[in-house]
Amino acid sequence: MMMKSAILSLLLASASAFAPASQTAQRVGSVSLNAEEMSKSIPFLVRPEKLDGSVPGDMGFDPMRLSDIQTDLNYARWSEIKHGRICMLAIVGILVQQAGIHFPGDAYTNSDIFGAIKSVGWGPNLQIFLFIGMVEASTFYKHYADGTPGDIGWGTNELTKLDAKEQFKRQEQEVVHGRLAMIAFTGAIVQTLLFDKPLLG
Repeated sequence: MMMKSAILSLLLASASAFAPASQTAQRVGSVSLNAEEMSKSIPFLVRPEKLDGSVPGDMGFDPMRLSDIQTDLNYARWSEIKHGRICMLAIVGILVQQAGIHFPGDAYTNSDIFGAIKSVGWGPNLQIFLFIGMVEASTFYKHYADGTPGDIGWGTNELTKLDAKEQFKRQEQEVVHGRLAMIAFTGAIVQTLLFDKPLLG
């Protein structure tokens, strides 16, 4: 019984190290923290200074405070949007292929996520990499510029027809969908590796 009590007390002591301090009552100098200074996504943590909600998709989620070590968030925003777009294409492609919809020819019938890359051969894979390379080469300089992250000139005319509030909403929707797609793509890869079964099976 004594051993159990000792183990329980050690567990409680170690768990308290990870318990968040009551930051709502915390005072910085003589200024108390208000609701606007707290993170939307993690309400018990203080919102990082650079995540002020002024950019689409900013929910104040940065528990590791990575934004503090970046002089400019444009590059990080570009990276998130780009990875989100790739994962949206990837997860839709996986589901379409596994539903039996594909280009004609035996090379395109493989519905396995990893096997399909090998089945199509060098030609199609090389075309994909060349296309990606051209898009990257033509837009890479924008990552460090003052323009809108994610704007590579496709569909911009349609977006500019909207008012500022509607533009912000559409940009935020893309970021949120991209984040969901990144989670879905990771889940698809893990499921395939663990169970070796189609997602729609």
